[in-house]
Amino acid sequence: MFFRWDWLRPVLTAPIVPTLGPVHPDALTVDIFEDTLRAAVTRDFLPYDKDRRWSDEKDETVLRGDVVHQPKHTLIPTLNRRGRGTVKVFAYGHRAGVVDEAAELAVKLTVVHDAVDARVVHPLGPEAGSPRGTRIQLQDFTARPCQDPDGPVRPVTDWPAAVQETFAPFAEAMAGDGLAFLHAQIQLGRCGPVLVAAVENRVVGAIGPMEVRPDAIGCPQLLPQYFAVLPEARGHGLGRFLWRAAMHWGQSHGAAYQLLQTEVGGASDRLCQSEGLISLGFSHTTRA
Repeated sequence: MFFRWDWLRPVLTAPIVPTLGPVHPDALTVDIFEDTLRAAVTRDFLPYDKDRRWSDEKDETVLRGDVVHQPKHTLIPTLNRRGRGTVKVFAYGHRAGVVDEAAELAVKLTVVHDAVDARVVHPLGPEAGSPRGTRIQLQDFTARPCQDPDGPVRPVTDWPAAVQETFAPFAEAMAGDGLAFLHAQIQLGRCGPVLVAAVENRVVGAIGPMEVRPDAIGCPQLLPQYFAVLPEARGHGLGRFLWRAAMHWGQSHGAAYQLLQTEVGGASDRLCQSEGLISLGFSHTTRA
C-alpha cells in the first residue's frame, strides 16, 4: 500500500479524489486512492468511475511516480491526454506554501509530459465559507421524500414528436452547458433518459441523463447531469421544476444520494442551497 491513511486523512478537507472528482464521505477511504494508482497502470476505468459511460478509455490518470506523500501534506499529480494535455496537481494540506509547491510541481510535469496547461486543485473544507470556485453538494435521498413536481417536465421521449424535434436546436443553443454533447450521446444510445421542460411546444430546458449506479462501496448514487434552461425562459421556475423532477426520478429509482458541483454564487449553486443540500466543501482550481 502506497498511501498512509494516518497522513492522508487529516488533510482531506473536502471529499475530492484525483481523476474521480467528488465522492461520498462514506466512500472516502485509503482504498479509493489506491485504486487510482492501480488504474494509472492499466488506463482502464475503475468500475465506479462516473466517466466510464462516455468513453472506452480513461483520459486522465495519476502520475504515480511523481506523487509527494508526507506527514503534513500530499500532492497528487494527474495528466489528462485530451487535446494538447493538462497536468493537474491536487494539493492536500493545511500548511502555508502547499499551493505554491503544487504549482511548481505542475509546471515541471507539464514540461516533462509535453503538456500545455498546468493547474492546481486545492480542496477546501465547508468551514472555508464561500470562496471562488466550485461547491461540492450532497443530496441525501434517505433524509426526506422528493415529491414529483406539478410542472411541464417529462422525459424527452414522452413528448409529442413535434416537441422532440425542438430538442436538437435547444441543445445547440446550450452547447456551452454540454447539451450538444448530451444530444450526441442520446443519438448514439449511450445514456439514460433526459428530462425536458417544454413551453408552447418547444423545449426550453433539460436535465440529464438520469442514471443510477453503485459507488466505490456499492451504494447506489444518482450520477451527475447536464442542466440548462434557455436564457429567455429563465425566471419562471422551470429550473426548479426540472431539478425537482430529477430528484424525484433519482429517489424513485433507488438512489441513496447524489453529489453535485456548482459554481459558487451561480444559479445552480443558489438553487441547490435553497433546496437544502448539504455543503461538503469546495474545490479551488488555479493555473500554475
